[in-house]
Amino acid sequence: MDMESDWSVPEADVIDGIRDALAAERSAVLVTIVDIEGSAYRRPGAKMIIDADGDGVGNITAGCLEDEVRRLAAEVLDTGEPRVETYDLMNDEDDVWGLGVGCNGIIDVLLEPIDESFRPVVEASAAGEGIATVTILDGDAPAGARAVYRPDVGFTDDENLPEWIHTEIEGTVTALLDQDQSATVTVETAEGTVTAFVDVMAAPPELVVLGSGPDIRPVTELANNCDFRVTVVAFRGAAADPDRFPHADEVLSTSPADLRSAVEFNKSTYAVLMTHNFVDDRLALEELLATPVPYVGLLGPRDRFEEVRDDMATDGVDLGERDRERIYTPVGLDLGSGTPYGIAHSIVAELLAVHNDRDPKHVKEREGPIHPRIDESV
Repeated sequence: MDMESDWSVPEADVIDGIRDALAAERSAVLVTIVDIEGSAYRRPGAKMIIDADGDGVGNITAGCLEDEVRRLAAEVLDTGEPRVETYDLMNDEDDVWGLGVGCNGIIDVLLEPIDESFRPVVEASAAGEGIATVTILDGDAPAGARAVYRPDVGFTDDENLPEWIHTEIEGTVTALLDQDQSATVTVETAEGTVTAFVDVMAAPPELVVLGSGPDIRPVTELANNCDFRVTVVAFRGAAADPDRFPHADEVLSTSPADLRSAVEFNKSTYAVLMTHNFVDDRLALEELLATPVPYVGLLGPRDRFEEVRDDMATDGVDLGERDRERIYTPVGLDLGSGTPYGIAHSIVAELLAVHNDRDPKHVKEREGPIHPRIDESV
């Protein structure tokens, strides 16, 4: 692996790296941020993989710690034992980490040899399933012991953790799943005390891009890098060529009227219409509004949408308030660029804002921390 080119891969690619290491029976270490005090480039749950040769996939900082972490990963592979390392980037007296580089916080990092205990994580990711893992960091249970929590099932791999941990931590795990946040927590009971990392891995949001023009490719590339699972739907069979859209997870062909039969839409699915065809847009829009999708981006000027709406009204289809709220047209944020990648950035930025329930504005105007914090009541 090329460490430089694999630094900024999507989180899904890091999970794929775990799968590949298991399949090839290749020695590797998973590095995860488990706790932060102060500010940091990434939040708890950020991951990277480091192979025995020191190469890796993913990142946990903007490059401040990666070289040091590679050295520690080699030690973890030698011993076969997990370890937690703390880096104080706020300490001005520290000759290594207090030099004003990178972050300004205290970062706890968990390094673990990749083994079969990660198999449920890989399987859940492949199935598009959101899960949480509970990993013991310290205390009255073996460090590195792990159990998987599925929202509709509860804990699996029960033999890995004592029952008293399950009982005490389940409410915290479900609360963190609801917040889509990972955190280190302490469990204290009469039977023992442990520090554990609850790693929440939500199912990736789905993006369906409808159309087959060349302007779709930069949208799929940027959305994929932002951890959307991307499907391209072409309404012309010959255009449904996966080689034309290498960053899409799936490329298929259907007609606008059969859209709901070809694609599964739910409240975690986002759709962008980029067909450049009035009839296709009009038919596809009606299909999309019959699904629970929270966002339908429509490329084109306002006048064109007014024509689409008038055409629908002529056929007795009136857009209610809820439908109008879901339609974003002209699609994208006002970034001022008219280049293909500028337009794609505008579209994907709006998708991220809607998905993360953010009101787009300059970060300097945001009060409080940039990243969401854990609800202290958890």
